[in-house]
Amino acid sequence: MPRGSEELTNARRDEIITACAALYETMGFRDITIRDIGEKTSFTRTSIYNYFQTKEEIFLALFQREYERWREDLDAVRRDHDTLTAAGFADQLARTLERRTRMLKLMSMNLYDMEGNSRMENLVDFKRAYRDALAAVEQCLEKFFPAMGPRDRKEFLYALFPFLFGVYPYTQATEKQKAAMEAVGFAYPRYTIYNITEPLAEKLLRPFQAG
Repeated sequence: MPRGSEELTNARRDEIITACAALYETMGFRDITIRDIGEKTSFTRTSIYNYFQTKEEIFLALFQREYERWREDLDAVRRDHDTLTAAGFADQLARTLERRTRMLKLMSMNLYDMEGNSRMENLVDFKRAYRDALAAVEQCLEKFFPAMGPRDRKEFLYALFPFLFGVYPYTQATEKQKAAMEAVGFAYPRYTIYNITEPLAEKLLRPFQAG
């Protein structure tokens, strides 16, 4: 880690992560290089290695940031509402996910490679953000659906989270993918993040809503 204040270190890490995020809007994971990321920062490309040893570590940090921002959105839902029905919470949850397209895109990647090529300290930070996002959903369930017991909440979480790993491919497709589907006579299903996640959450929660 370079010399300097913790604030400078955090600012440079964040600049690297933001540069990666910008590239990821138009390029795939395999196409993005550390050189590409370095060209979008205000310091030399070789300085990146003071903060991240591999491209996978940068992507893992981006994934971590996405989980942290989702957790903040979920905390706001819990803070801003006294009560919510199953339909109301499903609506709020789906809207938080609509704002996290990048998180869902990262979920659809090969997480094993990302984690396997990252140092333990980076992986621990990522897992902490994942844990906290899980906890934020569970805290919402505790507040809005008191009829749910611990087992019910866990069952909801482990229905929702594996489901989320497949949401992005069902809501986004490249022109090449669409052409291939057309070639085999299979119409591309036009789903949004909202209309694929809201019905599932509402269905899972309906038995537990008050009244």
